[in-house]
Amino acid sequence: MSQIKSGDVVRIHYTGKLADGTEFDSSAGREPLEFQVGSGQIIPGLDRQVEGMAVGDSDTLTIPADEAYGPRDEAQVQIVPRSALPPELELALGASLQATTPDGGEIALTVVDLTDQEVTVDANHPLAGRDLVFDVEIVEIVGG
Repeated sequence: MSQIKSGDVVRIHYTGKLADGTEFDSSAGREPLEFQVGSGQIIPGLDRQVEGMAVGDSDTLTIPADEAYGPRDEAQVQIVPRSALPPELELALGASLQATTPDGGEIALTVVDLTDQEVTVDANHPLAGRDLVFDVEIVEIVGG
């Protein structure tokens, strides 16, 4: 049976969990995740650790934060005056917002605190700073 190598297109089933066992994502009930190994389509640690596996292999892979979504950066937490936001914007704790950078890029923000005067938003990925655990099953090597 051939082993997965960089450049192969593979299909995997997975369940992603935090170190405490809390599940944050899974392909259960869906089509397997398809990606090209080594292309940067998925988090680096998972991309690297499926190399060498073969169709039918199952494993539990631990991905440290720096090989997943990186460390939390407290500089990414900003307080914005409510007056700077559109008045029709519905705000609630945990709400997702989009902001446009000066160069036209998009940034995903999460509302983490609200007062009558200010809104605190966090641009960190929700899984930043967290070690992740993936139960992975290699379903298919589509091509390379």
